[in-house]
Amino acid sequence: MSAREFNFDGLVGPSHNYAGLSFGNVASFSNVKSASNPKLAALQGLAKMRALAARGFGQALLPPQDRPNFRLLRSIGFTGTDAEVLSKAAREAPVILACAYSASPMWTANAATVSPSADSADGRTHFTAANLNNKLHRAFEHEQSARALRAIFKDEKHFAVHDALPGTPAFGDEGAANHTRLCREHGSAGVELFVYGRSEFDAAAPAPRKYPARQTLEASQAVARLHGLSAERTVYVQQNPDVIDQGVFHNDVIAVGNANALFYHEQAFADEAGALDQLRRAMGAVGADLNAIRVDTAHVPVADAVASYLFNSQLLSKADGKMALVIPHECQEVGSVARYLENLVAGGGVVDELIHFDLRQSMRNGGGPACLRLRVALTDAEAAAMHQGVVMTEALYHTLVAWVEKHYRDRLEPADLADPQLAIEVHNALEELSRLLGLPGLYD
Repeated sequence: MSAREFNFDGLVGPSHNYAGLSFGNVASFSNVKSASNPKLAALQGLAKMRALAARGFGQALLPPQDRPNFRLLRSIGFTGTDAEVLSKAAREAPVILACAYSASPMWTANAATVSPSADSADGRTHFTAANLNNKLHRAFEHEQSARALRAIFKDEKHFAVHDALPGTPAFGDEGAANHTRLCREHGSAGVELFVYGRSEFDAAAPAPRKYPARQTLEASQAVARLHGLSAERTVYVQQNPDVIDQGVFHNDVIAVGNANALFYHEQAFADEAGALDQLRRAMGAVGADLNAIRVDTAHVPVADAVASYLFNSQLLSKADGKMALVIPHECQEVGSVARYLENLVAGGGVVDELIHFDLRQSMRNGGGPACLRLRVALTDAEAAAMHQGVVMTEALYHTLVAWVEKHYRDRLEPADLADPQLAIEVHNALEELSRLLGLPGLYD
C-alpha cells in the first residue's frame, strides 16, 4: 500500500530560553543562561517547514506545550496565586523554575515513538509518548504530548496513542530520537531499529562513564510490544557508550535513516558489524537491501559531527528516487564536515542534494533539524483521517508568522522567567493558537 511520510515539526513556543538543563547535551550546556530570541527561533522553524512543504514533502506541526508548568511547581510545595508561585520559585529554586519553563518540547523527535500501520499487528499507526524521565525539565512533557497526539490522531480506526511507559530508570525512553525505520518504501512493511544506551537488568553490559545513557533496552522492547511489531523485523542495537561520553546524547546525533539508507558514523554503535548484520537480515525479510552509508572517523571526527550536528539531519526521499539531506548551516562551518558533504553529493550515491537551513536558535539549545521533527508515515486514508489544521500550507504559514509577530518577544533573559507577565503572554498566545489550528481546549 502506498504511503507518504509526514514530518511533524515542533512549533517553537513563546518562552524559548537557554537554561542549559540537559547534562550530556554539549550545545545546551555551552549556552546556559544566555539571552534567547523566541521570535527568531519560531520564525526559523516556520521557514524550514514552509520550504519543505513547498518542495512537496509531507509537512505538519505539533503545537508548543503550555509554559510555565505550574503543576510541577505546585507539586513540590510552591503555593499561592500564579504570580506568588513564580516569585517564590525564582527566589528559592531558580533552576526548578527554569525546568518549569523548559523549551525542550520543540524537539518533537522526543515526543513519541511511531510505528506505521504497515508494521503493526492490528494495521493501525501506533504512537507511544516518551516518558523522558532522565531529566526533570522533560519528565512532565509526555502528558501534553499524548494529549496533542490524541487530538491530531483521534480516529481510533486508524490510530492508537499509548501513554508513556512507567517513569522509572528501567524504562527510560526518549522517543524517536533513538528509533529509526528502514524499508523498501514508506507504505511497505519495514524494519524498526531501536538504539539503546544501556540495559537496566544486564549489569555486565557496557555503559557510559561521564554522561547518562537515556534510553534503555527494556523501554525499547516495551514500545515494540505495545506497537505489535514483528520480532523478525525488529532490531535492537546498543549505542557506543564512548560516543555518549563525547556528547552523543541520542542516536540521532550520530545516525539517521530513511527508506533503505542508514547514514551513520563508524563509532555510532557498540558493535558495528553485528548491528549491520542484524539489519541486513531483517531487511532481507522485507525484500530490501540495506544501503549503509558509513562516515569514517578519519574523515569526520566525532567532535566535529557533534559540533555540526551532521547526523542530526533529515534524509528525505525525492520523487526521482534520490534523497536530500536537510542540514543546519553549522555543517558548512566545520571544515571536515563541509568537505565530506561535498564529496557525498558528488559521489553518485543516493544522497545527491543538500538543503541548508538557519536554525541557530535551536542549535544553540542543543537540537538540529532531526530533533525538530517527528516522522509519521501515513496512507492516503490515514492522512485524510488526521486533523488537517496542523498540515503546513502557504496560508497556515502566513497565519502563524503573523501570530508569532504579535505574541513573541525578541529577547528573553533568564531573569524574565520570574515575570508573571511572561506567563500571561504565553497563555494568551497559546489560547489563540489552539483556535488557529482548530484544536480548541488543547490547553485547558
